[in-house]
Amino acid sequence: MALDPKIRINLDRSVVLLVDDNPQALEALSSMFRGFGVRKQFKAASGAEAMHIVKTQELDLIITDSSMPDMDGYDFVRWLRREGPDAARFAPVIMLTGHAARSMVEKSRDSGANFVVSKPFTPEILLQRVFWVAKDERQMVVAASYVGPDRRFKNVGPPLGMKGRRKDDLSGHVGAATTPNMDQSDIDMLLRPSKVQL
Repeated sequence: MALDPKIRINLDRSVVLLVDDNPQALEALSSMFRGFGVRKQFKAASGAEAMHIVKTQELDLIITDSSMPDMDGYDFVRWLRREGPDAARFAPVIMLTGHAARSMVEKSRDSGANFVVSKPFTPEILLQRVFWVAKDERQMVVAASYVGPDRRFKNVGPPLGMKGRRKDDLSGHVGAATTPNMDQSDIDMLLRPSKVQL
């Protein structure tokens, strides 16, 4: 789905942390965010380096790769949500993964990531997810077994106009994966809040 040309979101004052151990991937991400108008970026080549930046900088958004040596993206997000400084603890996180098997997407979700984007992706897909995160009004849940965006909802699904939005949008069932890797629309549906009875 193409971005609505009428939508105007100014990212030039946003502060973004980009985390990836692959220097080429990190530079590609940085170029995309410069193209989105983000002037202030911090780049980290490891989870440990990202932890230091989180402790010393105010951030509006974190983009992290899931697979890194030593501390992977899942462990980094778990640390952020449970032990990170108060100012950054609930910063939105988009997890990037080259392995979009359902179990890995669920692992990202359960670590506390807001959304998952599968590689390879286009700048437009990434920008759509940034906009989606910007509009996300979910509360954060703090519990013994989970800290992250609330996955419960009442008649809420993907934002209007997004692929996967259904007329009634009441079912929390995504369906079984038919291939080892899920496509981006399936990932989006899996990460949307799920219905509960309150």
